[in-house]
Amino acid sequence: MNFKELFAFLRDLERNNSKEWMDDNRKRYHKVRDGYISWLDDLNSILESIDKEYYSTPGKKGINRINNNLMFHPNKPVYKDHFGAGLDKAPNTADFYIQIGIHESMLAGGFWRPDSKTLQSIRDGIDYDGEEFKKIIHKKSFQDTFGGLVEDQKLKMAPKGFGQDHPHLDLLKNKTFAVIHPINEKEILQDNFKEKIVEVYKEMLPFRRYLNKTVSV
Repeated sequence: MNFKELFAFLRDLERNNSKEWMDDNRKRYHKVRDGYISWLDDLNSILESIDKEYYSTPGKKGINRINNNLMFHPNKPVYKDHFGAGLDKAPNTADFYIQIGIHESMLAGGFWRPDSKTLQSIRDGIDYDGEEFKKIIHKKSFQDTFGGLVEDQKLKMAPKGFGQDHPHLDLLKNKTFAVIHPINEKEILQDNFKEKIVEVYKEMLPFRRYLNKTVSV
């Protein structure tokens, strides 16, 4: 994958963010997109070989649309400033997300503001076995890699059905259960980028598997 070409395309797109420009540069877009999909296919095979529970997700299935959803976000540009993809993407599970962009690149995973049923399942899992979850997220290598859970929306009081004196109240108040490992352009352009991804994937795996178990019971 020629990531220099990908970054150059995204920078030009940001300066000319319109359907007209994209139509004129459609071949260039497809060349970059196809390269990214092939790169994802190879990464998919690598992750599948190291994780026996991995849900095979080819690049075409994992890649996200580059168009912004203007129906719900009418003030956003027509196109995103990044290429994103989710791997290990079984239905109703916490996938492994990869974003390569000119302003923000990351390796992430978990559940971002899940629906009420999924959120309740996660909270029930923490209620049942929260100490195990805390062991995972407080592990030094996990903290070094992700810095803890993503800080997002939280309830002010205990969720319905849980007391204010619950030992895991700090976790139960969360509406998002996700982690992010930021990456920069320099890291992405290095020859060992895939090895870096594998390291982060392995570190995130117990966290994602814990969450997936809570929503599968």
